[in-house]
Amino acid sequence: MATQRTPYQEAARELLRKTVFDAARDQLGSRPWSEITMADIATGAGVSRQTLYNEFGNRNEFGFAFVIHEAERFMDDVEKAVLEHGDDPRAAVLAALEHFLSAAGGDPLIRILLSDDGTGGMLPFVTTQGLPVVQWATSRLTAVIEEGWPEAPVADVQTLAETLVRLAISYVTTPGESAEETAKAVADLLGPFIDRALGTTVAE
Repeated sequence: MATQRTPYQEAARELLRKTVFDAARDQLGSRPWSEITMADIATGAGVSRQTLYNEFGNRNEFGFAFVIHEAERFMDDVEKAVLEHGDDPRAAVLAALEHFLSAAGGDPLIRILLSDDGTGGMLPFVTTQGLPVVQWATSRLTAVIEEGWPEAPVADVQTLAETLVRLAISYVTTPGESAEETAKAVADLLGPFIDRALGTTVAE
């Protein structure tokens, strides 16, 4: 039976995670991920290395947790963009994707996270080994779409959310046109499915 955490324990855990993520962010400002050890992060955070391992398990799991922590900054605004266009699902997708691509593409830390010369950068955390990140982001996006369009079929909402997440990751890691042009192209491409899944029609 799992032990239930008290509010104090939860607050202490959140503070610990914020502290070590801040330490990792500081390390990444001067060195690539491949050169950063758990001992470096623990020292920067002022905690023991064992504390870090107890919380995250291993360096790889810490990397995934860090990437998700950074992605939280963007997902909050993505969710807001979706809910601000509750009367127009296509516009919601367009606004959310455009915001995400613009914000992520211009963020210095995201560029650092995605830089990878083949010697152990963080790029695999969102590409070849990125399933945990995809699942987390899909769950977040599915929840907000369900909130905005509660009558939509669950399977369709999940398909739409996962497709948008995977496309967003692809466009961030290998950018092409501007965020605005890319978002419009995706919204136009997925438009018919969006209309059917979310129960709307767009006037000609």
